[in-house]
Amino acid sequence: MTASMTSLSPARPPVTAALLIIGNEILSGRTVDQNLNFLATQLSEAGIALQECRVIADDIPTIVRHLQELSRQYSLVFTSGGIGPTHDDMTAEAVEMAFDCPLELNQIALDRLLVFYGSVEQLTPARRKMTLLPRGCGLIDNPISAAPGFVIGNVYVMAGIPRVFQSMVGALLPSLSTGQAFISLTIRCPVGESQIADILTHGQATYPSLQIGSYPYIKDGMPHTAVVTRGQDTDLVKGCTAALFAQIQARVPDAMLESTSPPA
Repeated sequence: MTASMTSLSPARPPVTAALLIIGNEILSGRTVDQNLNFLATQLSEAGIALQECRVIADDIPTIVRHLQELSRQYSLVFTSGGIGPTHDDMTAEAVEMAFDCPLELNQIALDRLLVFYGSVEQLTPARRKMTLLPRGCGLIDNPISAAPGFVIGNVYVMAGIPRVFQSMVGALLPSLSTGQAFISLTIRCPVGESQIADILTHGQATYPSLQIGSYPYIKDGMPHTAVVTRGQDTDLVKGCTAALFAQIQARVPDAMLESTSPPA
């Protein structure tokens, strides 16, 4: 592989996705979100490009607007939060309004809760609320607490509790249309990013289908930069990284190409 930069095209466009995080507790700072990082990692490994995340309040008109916008813009939309038993769990109602799909008792969901709680007496009105789902929806398994998530069209509605959200994602991923997994390669430079900015600008223009990221950090009190090349075409990522490394090392001899990189 030569160090010259020759632009190539990826084999196929990625499946795109967005995450809609719903909850006043996230916006107030009371709860620290853990779901974005988990979903981003899982989707990257599945070859799905997570391109946007929005965090919004527990407000039905707001949820409706964002659901409609995102479902038009992306292949897949994932939501977290707002499908529990309390008054501020309103995602199902918002989905009903956004996509004109009336809520009704879902017998499969009811049966799962009956098994989980052990008797009809344990199914309080609050718990029964979690069985009112959009007509015609598919269910997303919940191995942790039984109450399922659901899917309408390209919108996948899941719980906000991280452990439950993660279990739902695990149950859901095998059924999704995925692409080629993303890979990334990293160059470590013991200089500030401004010293190599022109190289990266030229590299990104030459390889528009790849993501070339510049991430500054401090090590031993000195500025360093991690240059990360990310994409779905292995040969293209390797070729771009080799070209960048040759140009960077000519300017910064102590730059190093990592043999392995963190998850893409």
